[in-house]
Amino acid sequence: MAHYRLTVDTGGTFSDFVYVNDDTREVSIAKIPSTPDDPSRAILAGVEELIAKGVTPDEIGFFCHGTTVGTNALLEGKGVRTGLLVTKGFRGIYEVGEQSRPHGPAIFDIMYDKPAMLAPPSRTGEVVERVSFEGEVLLPLDEDALRQTLRELREEDVQSIAICFLFSFLAPQHEQRAREIVEEEIPGCGVSISSEIVPQIREYYRLSTTVINAYLQPILARYIANLDQRLKDAGVTTRQKYIMQSNGGMATFEATAKKAVATVLSGPAGGITASVYACRTTGFQNLITFDMGGTSCDVALIKDGQPSIANRGKVEGRDVALPMIEINTVSAGGGTLAHVDRFGELIVGPQSAGAQPGPACYGRGGTQPTITDCNLVLGYLSPNNFLGGKMRLDAQASQDAINNAVAKPLDMQAQDAAEGVVRIINVKMQEAIKAISTMRGHDLRDFMLLAFGGAGPLHAGPIAAELGMAGVIVPLYPGVYSAMGLVMSDVKHDYVRSRLTALSRADEGDVNAVLEELASQARKDLAEEGFSHDKAEIEYALDMRYAGQGYEITLPCNAPLAPGGLAQLRSAFDEEHRKMFGHTAPQEPVEIISYRVRGIGRVPPVELPKFAPTGAPLAGAIREMRIARFNGASVECPVYQRELLDVGAVFSGPAIVDQLDCTSVIPPGQHVRVDEYRNMIITIGAA
Repeated sequence: MAHYRLTVDTGGTFSDFVYVNDDTREVSIAKIPSTPDDPSRAILAGVEELIAKGVTPDEIGFFCHGTTVGTNALLEGKGVRTGLLVTKGFRGIYEVGEQSRPHGPAIFDIMYDKPAMLAPPSRTGEVVERVSFEGEVLLPLDEDALRQTLRELREEDVQSIAICFLFSFLAPQHEQRAREIVEEEIPGCGVSISSEIVPQIREYYRLSTTVINAYLQPILARYIANLDQRLKDAGVTTRQKYIMQSNGGMATFEATAKKAVATVLSGPAGGITASVYACRTTGFQNLITFDMGGTSCDVALIKDGQPSIANRGKVEGRDVALPMIEINTVSAGGGTLAHVDRFGELIVGPQSAGAQPGPACYGRGGTQPTITDCNLVLGYLSPNNFLGGKMRLDAQASQDAINNAVAKPLDMQAQDAAEGVVRIINVKMQEAIKAISTMRGHDLRDFMLLAFGGAGPLHAGPIAAELGMAGVIVPLYPGVYSAMGLVMSDVKHDYVRSRLTALSRADEGDVNAVLEELASQARKDLAEEGFSHDKAEIEYALDMRYAGQGYEITLPCNAPLAPGGLAQLRSAFDEEHRKMFGHTAPQEPVEIISYRVRGIGRVPPVELPKFAPTGAPLAGAIREMRIARFNGASVECPVYQRELLDVGAVFSGPAIVDQLDCTSVIPPGQHVRVDEYRNMIITIGAA
C-alpha cells in the first residue's frame, strides 16, 4: 500500500493542494476554487481529485490544513456573541488596552478609533474574587453573585464567555470553578479561561488573547468537527489530521478546536516553513518572503535561515499574546479592486473581489477591475493557459472593466490605466517589505525576494529591482507554496508560565523545577498524540528583563541548568540586549519574568527531489510569443512553459513563464537560471 500526505491551504480565491507519495517522493499539485461559505467543500473536492487518480482513501495517512476560518471571522467581525468575566473593579482593562496608537498613519489621524471591543461593557460582568500578586487568595470566589451575573449574560444571548481574573496565572482555581458554573448556568456556551489560553503576566494582553479565543472558538470548533466528519465520510480515517498554527507548527484537530486564537496566522505560516527549507536548497540564508494571493499579500523576514518569532503580535489592531511568526500583511492580491473616486483619484484596494464573483475575466459576474484583470490586459497572463488550460480568461471583460472604472474617468488608454494600477499596488507591497526590513535596520541588498502565492511571481521582479534587492527566487510550485510548507511542518505546542523572580535570588534548582513541570506536560501531550520519546523534542527559553523595564527579551537556554548556569544566562542576556537596543547595563539587577517550553513532535521529513539536466534545448520550452507591456512600452517576448525548462537553463527578460499554479514575469534587465531543484534564480542587472 502506498502512503500519501495531503495538505491544503485555503485562500480567498483558490484552495491549494499538495499530494506527496511518501514511497516515491513524487509530488503533485492542484488548485480548486475556494468555497467561502463552507471551505470544507473545496477541501473535499481536492480529496476526491486525489482519489480519482487511483489513490484509495486509506492510503492517505497524513492531512494538514492551513485555514483562514478563524482569521476571516476576526477580520470581518463575524465571530460569536461574546461575554467577559473580570475581577471586580477591573472592568476597564479591556477598554483602556495599551492607551497607545499603532505606528504609521494612525498616529496623525485625528479621527482614529480603536478596533471595536469583541466583548463590550454591556456583556462584561465583574466577579467578586481576588488573588494577590504572589498567588495568595485574598478574597474567595462569590459563587452566588457569579450565578446572578451569568443569568444576566444569558439574557444577552452570549454564545461564548472569556474569563480573565487578576493574577489567575498564579492561582487558576477561581477561573476553573467559574468555568464549571458557566457550564451549569448556560449549557452549551463556549468558555475560554486565561489561565489555560495564556498563563502569563500582563492582564490586558492575557485578557485580549482570551477574548479573541472565546470569539472564534465555537466557529472553529464547528468547522473542524464538520471537516473531520466529511473526511471520515470520504474514507480518510488517519489519526494524523492537523491544523497549521501561527507559530509555524501543526496541532491536532482536537487541540486546535480548543485554542482557536492560535490559528489567526494559520494560512501564511505554511509558506514561511517552506521558505526555511528553501534556505537549505538554494544556499541563500537571507530571504524576504513575498506571498501574494487572491486577497492579501504576506511578507516576512528570514535572517540566517531562521524566521523571526514574536511572543506577542497584532492582528487587525487586536493584541494576541501567543508565539507567532512575524508576518506583515497588506490588502493586496489578485482580486484587489481598483476604482476612481469622486475626487478623480485612482484608488487601489483594500476591497477585494474574493472568490465570488472574482475578477471580471473569470466570467462569474464580476464587473469591477482587479489586479488580475490588469495583469491580463498587460499581456502577462495567458487567456488560454490559465491553471494549465483548465480555466479560460475573458480578456475583453477585463478591458471593459478597466475602461469603465478607471481608463475613461481618467481619460487614459486601458493599458496605461492597468499599468498605473499595478504600479500603485506594487508600491503598497514595497512599503510592507520595508516595514519588516529597512525600518528595522536590515539592508535589502543582502536579501533575496522569495516569491510565491498565485500572484507573487507576477509582481516580484519590478519590486525587487526598485528596492535594490539581491534578486528573486521562484520555487518550483509557487502557487501552492504555503500548502507545500504544510508537508514540511512539525507538531509544535507552546507552554508558558509567569513567575516574577529576581535573578539574584533564584537558583538553578528552582528554575529547573518550573521548566521541567512545563516540559512534562509537553511530553505528555505529544505522547497522547502518538509521538514516541525519540520523536519528541523540548526547547526551553526564559523571558528576562532589567528590573523595572516594561518589556522582556526571550533567551533560549538548555535545561536542566548546570551550576553556574544562571550566571551564564545573565551574561547572555546583557549581550542580547546590546545587540537589540545598542546598550547594556551589567550593573543593573535582572529579573526572570516567564518560563517557556516548546514541545515538538517530529514528523518524518519530506525531501524534495533533485533533478538532473536532460539536455533539452531552451527553444523547446517556448510555447508562444506574446506582446506584453513593460515600463510603458509594448514588446514581444517569449512565453516559456515552466515544466519544459531544463536544469541549468539560462535566459533573460523580458520573458514570461507559465505553469499550472502560477505565472512568473521576468522584466527587461533580469536574468534567470534554473537550479537543480528547478527553482528559478533571478538576478538583476548584468548577466
